[in-house]
Amino acid sequence: MKIKSFLAITFAALVAVSSISAKSLVVYFSHAGENYAVGTISEGNTAILAKMIASKTGSDTFEIIPAKDYPAAYKECTDVAKAEQKKNARPTYKDDIDTSDYDTIYIGYPIWWGDMPMVVYTFLEKHNLNGKTIVPFCTHEGSGVSGTDGTIKRFYKSANVKVALAVRGATVQNERTKAEKAVDEWLR
Repeated sequence: MKIKSFLAITFAALVAVSSISAKSLVVYFSHAGENYAVGTISEGNTAILAKMIASKTGSDTFEIIPAKDYPAAYKECTDVAKAEQKKNARPTYKDDIDTSDYDTIYIGYPIWWGDMPMVVYTFLEKHNLNGKTIVPFCTHEGSGVSGTDGTIKRFYKSANVKVALAVRGATVQNERTKAEKAVDEWLR
């Protein structure tokens, strides 16, 4: 009987410790400047959404900042994004983060030309997130998640990729309460 009690207490302690030590990280790329449907903004739509998620989950954050800035003007930025897609480019980014200590990775990005920006692909290819829980989220102006959650599943075949959240950038910028409600419902 004492052994069963000891084992039960030990198991409960291990579960409690693993719950406490479980760490999450919000990784995101965002673009400020001139944006479709919202005009010129000082903070990108995806950055706002990422900070909401980090605040609600107690996650650490890491922003993917391209080594070469994207143009602030909308047309020029979309031209660069389209050219990168066409070339299947992998733009470099500043700094990096060790993801090995994190159990859950929230990864956010705007949808550009029906896909993730190519700098996000650079991040994904640089980090092995297999065995982790990956929770994608994106901002868009009508294309939704555009199948990017499936792309992430193909990158990480042994990761637990959760249902993605897609929120219109205009909602994030102009209707924060509505955006926050979408985050709350998604996190449930």
